[in-house]
Amino acid sequence: MSFGWGGLVQVLALWCVFYYIFLFFRGTRGAQVLVGFVLLLVILLGLTSVFHLDELNWLLRRFSVFLGIALLIIFQPEIRRALAELGKQPVLVVPKERRDVIDNIVQSAEFLAEHKIGGLIAIEREIGTRTVQETGVPLNARVVPELLSCIFFPHTPLHDGGVIISGSRIMAASCVFPLSHRADIHKTLGMRHRAAIGLSEETDAVVVIISEETGTLSVSYRGRLSRGLDSERLKRFLSALLLKGKRGSAWRRAQEQLDLTPEGIAKSENLAEQEKADGQ
Repeated sequence: MSFGWGGLVQVLALWCVFYYIFLFFRGTRGAQVLVGFVLLLVILLGLTSVFHLDELNWLLRRFSVFLGIALLIIFQPEIRRALAELGKQPVLVVPKERRDVIDNIVQSAEFLAEHKIGGLIAIEREIGTRTVQETGVPLNARVVPELLSCIFFPHTPLHDGGVIISGSRIMAASCVFPLSHRADIHKTLGMRHRAAIGLSEETDAVVVIISEETGTLSVSYRGRLSRGLDSERLKRFLSALLLKGKRGSAWRRAQEQLDLTPEGIAKSENLAEQEKADGQ
């Protein structure tokens, strides 16, 4: 049987499809489930073939009919994010304005952390957050550190909830972010951190969190949370993600600013335990 150019094109097309599927799910909860599911299926098919368990082998092969429905259920959050990215519209902001926005956000976060005032600031990227904005109070104001700091000041009408920044404007305040229901989130994290992770799971927004109890700076993106940042490290992360290059390379540069190594994860867990001990 001749392979031909047609077969080569089909193989390359399938290779690209599977490559981008794994690339998209990499670093998410879906990646672990997908790898585990594929390994389990391959092992079971191999064992049933080696030991000539024809009935079980036939049953496993027929099980693939229901695989599509299972994938829709298991990967529902990732599929929803992928569909949202298909309709994304990039926000046109000149680099100078974006740098000013980053500087003002970092300055405000530093002030809030120093005075132990809780804050939740989401920077919209390419996936719109209009539904989240509608849960809050519309502002459409310039991003200035004094205004951001005043919004989160205790006992003011807008201090509860989060702020949405789109482009160079504060679009809404006192917004209700969707909560993450992941079971692997540390128990010491409160509603503010869960809301930040939840929004970063459903959109590509970058969310800055200021802890009210400890004044700790954290950032959440793509469902990942990095804690214990200082203002300089936060600025480098936001700059790497929001200023330069394409999305993929920007994310790699941003990862370099976050300590996602095993040592960094252990450091984050130790920080959580220390916060728990301080609270007691």
